[in-house]
Amino acid sequence: MSLLQILEPGSAAETPVARRRAVGIDLGTTHSLVATIEADGSSRILRDENGGALLPSVVCVLPDGQVQVGRPAQALAGTHPQTTFRSIKRFMGRGAVDLSEAGTLPYAIVPGEGTVRFQSARGPLSPVEISAEILKLLRQRAEQALGGSVEGAVITVPAYFDDAQRQATRDAARLAGIEVLRLLNEPTAAAVAYGLDNASEGVYAIYDLGGGTFDLSILRLRQGVFEVLATAGNTALGGDDFDRRLAEWFISQMGLTPNAAGFGELLTQARQVKEALSATEALEIALDTGADAPVVHRITRAQFGEMTADLVDKTLRLTRRALRDAGFTPDQVDGVVLVGGASRMPQVRAAVAECFGRPPLTDLDPDQVVALGAARQADVLAGNRRDGDDWLLLDVIPLSLGIETMGGLVEKIIPRNSTIPIARAQDFTTFKDGQGAMSVHVLQGERDLAADCRSLARFELHGIPPMAAGAARIQVMFQVDADGLVSVSATEQTTGVAAQVTVKPSYGLSDEEITRMLADSLAHAGDDAAARILVEQKVEAERLVEATRAALNTDGAALLTDAEVAALLQALHGMEQAITGHDGSAISAAKAMLEPLTDAFAARRMDHNIRTALAGRQVGELGG
Repeated sequence: MSLLQILEPGSAAETPVARRRAVGIDLGTTHSLVATIEADGSSRILRDENGGALLPSVVCVLPDGQVQVGRPAQALAGTHPQTTFRSIKRFMGRGAVDLSEAGTLPYAIVPGEGTVRFQSARGPLSPVEISAEILKLLRQRAEQALGGSVEGAVITVPAYFDDAQRQATRDAARLAGIEVLRLLNEPTAAAVAYGLDNASEGVYAIYDLGGGTFDLSILRLRQGVFEVLATAGNTALGGDDFDRRLAEWFISQMGLTPNAAGFGELLTQARQVKEALSATEALEIALDTGADAPVVHRITRAQFGEMTADLVDKTLRLTRRALRDAGFTPDQVDGVVLVGGASRMPQVRAAVAECFGRPPLTDLDPDQVVALGAARQADVLAGNRRDGDDWLLLDVIPLSLGIETMGGLVEKIIPRNSTIPIARAQDFTTFKDGQGAMSVHVLQGERDLAADCRSLARFELHGIPPMAAGAARIQVMFQVDADGLVSVSATEQTTGVAAQVTVKPSYGLSDEEITRMLADSLAHAGDDAAARILVEQKVEAERLVEATRAALNTDGAALLTDAEVAALLQALHGMEQAITGHDGSAISAAKAMLEPLTDAFAARRMDHNIRTALAGRQVGELGG
């Protein structure tokens, strides 16, 4: 007999809600992964047909135009070094002019402006297109494992990726046919995995040393809220640099002179030695020098630690900066989470333990933790929320955003380490009488002068009604979304005319620029403050000169004697001379000479205007 569903009067049967197939993707420099959340809430790394979890982030374009991705591409690196692209994440959002290491790359770079492109049998390829091939394979792996198309993905990026690098990552996903639910900072993704899996609460440092990038984030985990308090990092520091240091050591010790293909093979061997030294104290390696027999050399873990000590120290300097920005000392941090395969190196773990005075947390696989955290966020954003999924992510921007003002100064509108998403506005005004347009120059960085910051975009606001200088009110609004992408608008308040731009630069910051920006802001803080004061003095002085000359042209002949006009002109000339120099005290002295004369002139003009306005009118009329 059949079973009937029995319902209470007035109730309706619940219709099962189909789960959306969402994944988290860790698009890494050396390896990439994809993960998902099961219906029961457990997390799972999705593997290939051979059971492998890690997909090597390597793409090879063969002479016939065929593309190989992952391990097959890795195997072709020796025979096709110029078109086997590794560590492509380092080039995302960058231009050819930014590649300081261009001379050491085996790839043929296509000349031209804008984003860097590499030559291949398929024509010039950008890092976005190459990354899209990696993402395509991850999408296919997910679709095979989940039994259908992927409906959305959260893709992780280094916390210190700038706007151009984030946009490049989103573009690569679009080329790969993936809907991006959100770009998530890698350290935040790791915190999500640890916070949800282990129910951790408190202040945590996320030390993320991947294949090509380093990030250090300070987060507060409390009652389901993941709040990033500060972040620091370097988008050109990672395990690849340790490999390179070891390969260069091989060359110096054994007199090797490899070509591009030979150096690529050395890097592969160096990576294997690096990984082996994480498990053993010493190792004997055989290197082919072209002689009759390979040269056998012994290397110890201690030697490797010595030759890479400066790289580890760079990460610790960034760690200490992030702690200062967050307002914590190492002993106030409840735990340190290690993320990224390069964090397995013993010298790294020992240095982190010494810095914080406690051993770091390594409960979750450092290679997988970012993808697992991204999968949890993707599951929630896709609408697959379950009881207990009541949590919130609060990320931050790594560098300040602002606009250029008169004199080449930077007015910061959103300071670095501000929580995103965020919208913040500030009012500006015109500099000249009758000014009908304003150019808005969007900048990123920590210095006080526009020339020392990174230009993101420019746009113009037209249609400002003619009015006196300083009378117009232009509101400039910055908006940063949850992915860290920026849009800027400018609106004239009286007429409502507006202009806006979504910041999509053709390429982003060079490898060292973000770190240099913050370092320079600290090193040049005194110089910047003095330069800013001088520029502000000049701008104010120029306003005074312009207003005085306009008043002289209008009322000078009628209200001043020839001697008074001559005195004003002499004082104006002195001010103009001071403005052309770089001495703030000279500007102050010239201002002290000019202001008494302009004050007397202004009082005489006001008296004259009042007399003119009252001429011919009765006292009784004034009271009405």
